[in-house]
Amino acid sequence: MNLTTEQLTGQTQEHLIALGDRLLHRAIKCDFLNMQAAAKASGFDLTIASSFRDFDRQSLIWNNKFNGIRPVLDDKGNEIDLATLSNEDKVKAILRWSALPGGSRHHWGTDMDVFASNLLPKETDLLLEPWEYLSGHQAPLYQWLTANMGTYGFYLPYREDRGGVAFEPWHISHQSTAADFLDALTPERLKMTIASSDIAGRETVLTMLDWIYSQYVSNVCEA
Repeated sequence: MNLTTEQLTGQTQEHLIALGDRLLHRAIKCDFLNMQAAAKASGFDLTIASSFRDFDRQSLIWNNKFNGIRPVLDDKGNEIDLATLSNEDKVKAILRWSALPGGSRHHWGTDMDVFASNLLPKETDLLLEPWEYLSGHQAPLYQWLTANMGTYGFYLPYREDRGGVAFEPWHISHQSTAADFLDALTPERLKMTIASSDIAGRETVLTMLDWIYSQYVSNVCEA
């Protein structure tokens, strides 16, 4: 698969195809639809909460967090006082829950956040917090996904905390297609993208980029 830097870093949609109001990599659409049909037969309305997210959208999330406009949470869900942190520590805090622009798997169209819409209680917002999937309303779906998604080529890249991205039981990935993207997204290509961007904390990010890549981009669970 010959992948451009723009495809790898969320700066083009040429590799994507629409599924309702979401965008997926064209190579995974059939596998997802087959899995969705199987989930439906088992009683789950498998729904995409988030799929493709472009570089500009990821940058907005990042910048709002870095600049204190949007809260940054610790591992226990408590808001962090960013005013007490150095720029390096801000970057580390943000990365636990939000990917670096250019380094997000959501740029590829191979990854998505999912839930069972029929399990979501009325007048309840989906929070995408681990408890919802471990002991809350999404637990039956999580158990079904764990047992069945491999049949359709999907897996959980963040099914355990490896010291990088926090545990995300809602985040599924099309293993073979995502692997091609990860192989192609080298630290050098990511560095070029960040260097030409205007993301908040850019100079700090560039000095930390090798560490960020090894800890938060390539540090995922095996299928």
